[in-house]
Amino acid sequence: MELFFSSLEIISRWDVIAALMIGSIGGVIVGGMPGVGAPVAIAIVLPVTFALEPIVGLTLLLGIYGSSMYGGAIPAILVNTPGTPVNALTTYDGYPMTKRGEGRRALSLAYSASFFGAVFSICALMLLAPVLAKVAPMFGAREIFLAALFGILLVILTHRGQVLAAAILACLGIFLQTIGLESTAYTQRYTFGMGWLQSGVDLIVVVLGLFAISQALFLFMDKDNSMKLPHIDKTGFLEQMRDLWVFRRIAAVGSSFGVFCGMIPGVGEFMSQFLSYSYAQRTSKTPEKFGNGNPEGIVASEAANNSVPAAAMIPLLALGIPGEELTAMMLAVFYVHNVVPGPQLFAGQMDFVLALYLCLLLLNLIVVVFLYFSTDTLMKALSVPNRFLGMMILTFSLIGIYSLRNSLTDVAIASAFGVFGFILKRLDYPTSPIILGIVLGKLMEDKLRTAMARVREPWDFIDRPIAFILFSMIVIALLVQVWTVYKAWKGKTLND
Repeated sequence: MELFFSSLEIISRWDVIAALMIGSIGGVIVGGMPGVGAPVAIAIVLPVTFALEPIVGLTLLLGIYGSSMYGGAIPAILVNTPGTPVNALTTYDGYPMTKRGEGRRALSLAYSASFFGAVFSICALMLLAPVLAKVAPMFGAREIFLAALFGILLVILTHRGQVLAAAILACLGIFLQTIGLESTAYTQRYTFGMGWLQSGVDLIVVVLGLFAISQALFLFMDKDNSMKLPHIDKTGFLEQMRDLWVFRRIAAVGSSFGVFCGMIPGVGEFMSQFLSYSYAQRTSKTPEKFGNGNPEGIVASEAANNSVPAAAMIPLLALGIPGEELTAMMLAVFYVHNVVPGPQLFAGQMDFVLALYLCLLLLNLIVVVFLYFSTDTLMKALSVPNRFLGMMILTFSLIGIYSLRNSLTDVAIASAFGVFGFILKRLDYPTSPIILGIVLGKLMEDKLRTAMARVREPWDFIDRPIAFILFSMIVIALLVQVWTVYKAWKGKTLND
């Protein structure tokens, strides 16, 4: 009980509450604007958070992260255009319902399922927190290295059909973090005698380039059109929230998939919503209606999506391992303030961890209340022209990059990564492996150097139970991938 009141004291400060309000409401707005989304918004806001205290900066980023998918459901349902990529499945049944004149009901189902999924995951993780506090100290340098290696392997393998490209981009990220002065012996690595490379390639510069500037360029190249909204019924959506009780089984199972997938680095929303949607369709009494306006599809997708953000914080806080690009950006806030996520965070600052989860719970309450009063206004905001959005994103990105170190070199590097990110998007290649490669590469290098001081034989590296389990999981994941590739090759050969 003392721990709970200590956490309440942390989040009751005016600056934390202000960050929570700005982040949660801002996340809904940017999530509802196709082409912007949480990664771009977080990339732009990230430099600002470095001047704030850790709890304030993280609350702001969590607000954007946890609420953007609420907003992303609005254009997905009304105009068949997902506001964020993870709202793509919502379009399958949401837009057909809008065409039938049930747009408001579809929105209410999306909101209520999202809220249920978020609260479900937060409650589950609060119950798991004591367990994590006991397990976390069992992770030494070698265990964290293997967990980071497993995480980056999962990130690569989850890009089905693009595994080779994802692996190359992850290796590029690992290479980028080696540039500059090496932290132990202070030797120069890959600087080629150029002084501006001695400080290395800053993570925030790369993030802003790959996500924000590339997205601005993408919007500039697109047609400058504004969306035309359909006419929808005007009944209050709170009246329709009782529909969620009818689909409570699907909401609970979808939320469980979200918690499970969110805790595994590299899996996240896409896998959880796929599993949830597939389960709902297989167990439905009317599976033929999926994709044609079945409310079960909306509940399955949105409950799974919104249960991931809280769960994705588990590997970040307990092990210091980000699961995807958004938590990788949050990790930068920890490092700037010398707050080291990992076993010691759960052991010594449990009130800080619990405060973050309480912030997640509050932001969902704020979002639901905000959407009740402002859905109609948000619908009108969808008509903002693409190029105007692109100009705003580019302007704020360049200001944020220059404000980091007052360096035009950083602006030039970010612009180069922006062009590179734009090319990757045009070719439909992922950009997140680069960010995860930079973050996890640094972690892997530091932990490997520490672990090797106590390793005399190769088998000594996996002579402890958790290390052996992680190593086995890595081997199994590789064998499954090899078997999958072999089956695909064999099937193609037989067909030919």
